[in-house]
Amino acid sequence: MICCARKVTTDMDRWTPRVGLSAQEKMLIKRLARVRTLFAFFRLHRHELFDDGFQEQLESMYRTTGAGLPPHAPAFLCMVLLLQGYVGASDAEAVELSVVDLRWQMCLDCIGAEAAPFSQGALQLFRERMVAHDMDRILLERTVTLVRSGVMTEGEKHAVTKALRVAVDSRPLAGAGRVEDTINLLGHAARSIVKLVSKLTDREPDDICRKAGIPLLLAPSIKAGLDIDWSDPKQKAMAIEVVERQVSSLQRWVDRHLDEAISEPLRPYIDAITQAHDQDLEVSKNGAIQIRQGVAPERRISIQDAEMRHGRKSKSKRFDGYKEHIARDLDFHAIVACAVTPANRPEEEGAVPIADDIRHQKLRLVELHIDRGYVNSPVVDEVFAAGGTVLAKPWGQRAQHPGLFTKLDFKIDLRSQLITCPAGEVEQFEPGETINFDPEACGACPLRSKCTQAASGKGRTVSIAVDEDRQKKFRKLQETKPGRALLRKRTYVEHALAHIAARKGYRARYVGVRRNLFDLRRAAAIQNLEGIHFILRHAA
Repeated sequence: MICCARKVTTDMDRWTPRVGLSAQEKMLIKRLARVRTLFAFFRLHRHELFDDGFQEQLESMYRTTGAGLPPHAPAFLCMVLLLQGYVGASDAEAVELSVVDLRWQMCLDCIGAEAAPFSQGALQLFRERMVAHDMDRILLERTVTLVRSGVMTEGEKHAVTKALRVAVDSRPLAGAGRVEDTINLLGHAARSIVKLVSKLTDREPDDICRKAGIPLLLAPSIKAGLDIDWSDPKQKAMAIEVVERQVSSLQRWVDRHLDEAISEPLRPYIDAITQAHDQDLEVSKNGAIQIRQGVAPERRISIQDAEMRHGRKSKSKRFDGYKEHIARDLDFHAIVACAVTPANRPEEEGAVPIADDIRHQKLRLVELHIDRGYVNSPVVDEVFAAGGTVLAKPWGQRAQHPGLFTKLDFKIDLRSQLITCPAGEVEQFEPGETINFDPEACGACPLRSKCTQAASGKGRTVSIAVDEDRQKKFRKLQETKPGRALLRKRTYVEHALAHIAARKGYRARYVGVRRNLFDLRRAAAIQNLEGIHFILRHAA
């Protein structure tokens, strides 16, 4: 073997890399003083990161049956995943870099290896095993413990408070799957079915297309097969009917001619066709198939990635994919928890799994800095109920038109649930509703020109938020210099997200929520280790 190992009770080789530096390693570490410095950190501190306790947790992912070849040491492959995330390499590149890059060989304790110490398949299976056993969360928690305890930076472990002050924020992540319109969704799923049937039955795809009644797939693309003038609405309407009819014919052919054993692998694509049909198509009044008006709330946008969704960063900026959420410790250089949600889900849903991961670490949220999108999360209620503090910028109070009274010019009594306008008119309200002032009173009011530009016969409207009392507290905080200084603490998490974006890029590496959560947790773990490395370098 390339690296020395010792037997443990699980009959698995444990990774025990050398601690002392060879002359060649000293030369390499000296050259890593400015560029890619984390390689040197990995080499010098790998035995602390992968101590016996953490290696036992990694080994718990495996069963001992005596069957098959002995697996690679889990800690060794975990180091490979960290190096892969650090440089942004693919699985195939990681295998090659372990042979041709001395920095990789130094970190993996295999300097001089002429053959790759692991295979691409082994790396992929190990990553899937980590995802299945939630071990990526354990890896992130391991780095959080190292940061908060000071075990690397101060030479000995010391107790720290379990009270946690965090800032939470999110960023858009473009999905890895191709975004497609209705025709291409149906065509992509149908073509995938034909290719898979061809592979399973050893028949030519063209023959299957003819027998199944879907000649559109004989063309290079489904739209090339349609060959219409796409600027003509009538031809577009006919194209939808043709596609739907031929795709339905393929489905019926599969049901009639393939047994259950063969058709089962086709199930994801058949389900995709059903989903695309239900969300995008409808029957018109004259019985024709047409595109449904509007967008379905959970509209599928990709065949390759079923969990991608349309999302919006603002009214004018749309993105397709996911949202990445992180919680950054405000007292230590550490990202303590992560979450990934489809792009169409509100930010508040990302706070719940983050809070769950924080509780798993036996930490207690006492101060929460958030973006306005998280204000309605149940986590906010939990922090308030526990006597904690929540800080967020309030919603803007600008008038719809310049020069008009803003909401701040109205007196809002939350206790009696009364709102008084600048002219003295009073209305009762319930939190979460929009108040419509009396049109007759507004019409005769001398301040109307300063209050509203509503049409004649209509009065001023004011919306009262469900959390109006909290928004009022946030506004008071923003009005003072110390309060604004507290609100600026959230910039720490914004900087952390910027580092994540620089490391991972703006497009997802994997498909699906769970695998992209793995990638985010890995990036966060690397960032935490870089924080430790930063402290060590400046202390020296």
